[in-house]
Amino acid sequence: MFQALGLTLLACFCTDPDLAEHPQVLNKIPTFNSVISACDSGDASCGSMINDAYQCLDAILATPKGPRELVNRGALVTLCQAYVSHNYGCDRALRLLVGLLAAAEAKCWQRAPSALIDVLDTLSAEFQKAEDMTKFQLCEALRHFVPPLLPPGSKCLPSLYQGLSSILSSKLSASQRDPALKLAACLTQACGSEWIPPGRSGSKFFALLTNLACVEVRMSLEELDLVEVDKKQDVVAACYILMEHAILECTREEGSLLREVQKVQLVGILEEAFGAVVYYLRQAGWKKLGDPFIFASIRILGAWLAEETSSLKQEICDLLPFLLHYAKLQFEAGKKGGSSLQNTGCSGGQEPVWHGDALRFLLPGLSHLTTEDRPRAILISEGAPVLLCQYFSHQWEMFVSDLEAPFALDAVESTLQTACAMFLNFVVAVPELISREDCFTALMDVLLKSLPSLRPQGEHLGLLAGMTTLGLMMARKLSAHPGLQMTPEAKGFFSTTITFLAGAHVAKPDPVGDSMILHLAPAYEAAWPTIGELWLLGMQAFASCMPLFLWLPEVVLHSVWLQDLLELLSRVAPASVDLEVVTAFQGVLVELARTSPPCREVIQQHRGAELANLYGMAALEQGLSQQ
Repeated sequence: MFQALGLTLLACFCTDPDLAEHPQVLNKIPTFNSVISACDSGDASCGSMINDAYQCLDAILATPKGPRELVNRGALVTLCQAYVSHNYGCDRALRLLVGLLAAAEAKCWQRAPSALIDVLDTLSAEFQKAEDMTKFQLCEALRHFVPPLLPPGSKCLPSLYQGLSSILSSKLSASQRDPALKLAACLTQACGSEWIPPGRSGSKFFALLTNLACVEVRMSLEELDLVEVDKKQDVVAACYILMEHAILECTREEGSLLREVQKVQLVGILEEAFGAVVYYLRQAGWKKLGDPFIFASIRILGAWLAEETSSLKQEICDLLPFLLHYAKLQFEAGKKGGSSLQNTGCSGGQEPVWHGDALRFLLPGLSHLTTEDRPRAILISEGAPVLLCQYFSHQWEMFVSDLEAPFALDAVESTLQTACAMFLNFVVAVPELISREDCFTALMDVLLKSLPSLRPQGEHLGLLAGMTTLGLMMARKLSAHPGLQMTPEAKGFFSTTITFLAGAHVAKPDPVGDSMILHLAPAYEAAWPTIGELWLLGMQAFASCMPLFLWLPEVVLHSVWLQDLLELLSRVAPASVDLEVVTAFQGVLVELARTSPPCREVIQQHRGAELANLYGMAALEQGLSQQ
């Protein structure tokens, strides 16, 4: 009786927010937990006590420190157990859990993941079975309980799929459809398409889901009233997640849920939706630069452009000035404030929050666009090279700082590789730009200092290939740059390029004969589909550098690459060497023989003329025959 009276008084006190966060009230959280867990709800006085305990917890949750205190003092686990056991007041426990996850999602999952998964499993089973309005209420609650990562084969997945399939296959109002799209987006973020079963029914459902998401985006973003668009940001953000995964499924060659005919149909539907995204950005972008939804829209557009630049070409060209302006603003703000990407489109919070590196998401698509004359001209006129050079330097600093988590470093490395590809497109298509724009001189200095820190046999071979080839291609146009005039940085740079170029091939016994054949070095095999073309371009660029840097052949001699290359050619069967590789080797050998008497002598001492004849290196053979 006295405990019940005490709880009633505390419940009254908690109607005052100041008292609800008083230490003496917070200290009673374990007491509230025990009342909810241990009281017999069949007793009328116990039912009243449970109600008072929930009232106190509700009041504490509403205070600034409340969510943290509830998690730290055990209320999270108590509420999970109350709902799973369907104890008295379990509906209030669920509302409190939703509020807790909305306010402190990361802390909740860190503190009690198994208890929250138990709630998710219970809710999922109820969701599948419900055939009335409860189904839509559960759908709204469920998305709060989907963890950041959900392992394939999780107990809840079949029930969630069945429940969502039932909802989305029916004729619905927006208020019924929107929670289902949000839940589907959360599941897709947590486990990709693993929650959708393979086979005909699964592919049909995935196509339906993508179609619904694209229709929602079109209906929302083609609205002329931006205020109405703002009201739908959370559901459109969820649709963006579904669209991004649809792009992945449409481009997946093996193991896709979709048949080829479905992929073709979905690409057309996606194109219409992205037309609406572009339209929205053109209408609202300049007016709403600070709106986080603009970032979300640019991010999803970047995912589309990374795979598809042939459609909407005119619209994309018209949008490029805005995209670059926005990316520059984001980049400068990020450098000042250290902002990072947070996509909480599925979080329980009321407002979606997206902050981050817009240029990272745009780079793959922009790189594709630099291969085409008109988009490339727009990018140059809008200052893309200057922005990209600054961005590359900043990303490199992040890469070598070791302050980022491994997954973040992988993203930075991928971004650096994409930036290298974009620079190469500029160098090849508009070579005069390199000597005209001062930013490329600054970029050359970054490459001179940075390249030697990448080990040629290490895990970053793709990045090394991109930076090596870019540096060599730029060095041809910046031969008068002081940093390239036999400085220690220049020697280190060229030594690293030699190590990379020289290490690609080895002699290996022919498995079907007695001779030796040319083979890729083991460290290069896995990456060769990505770096093979870069190696060939790098060999060509290195050969072009030798007449420009007359001290370079001495570095080659000192590295013994020349001797090793000639020895390699003398050991392997000429028929085992691809013609393009022969051409690459010949280009280097010809320039070494032409620009350096000591190199010419080494070539002759190693049967250079005979090797030239064996490999069909006519230019080398002719060069060696001349005095």
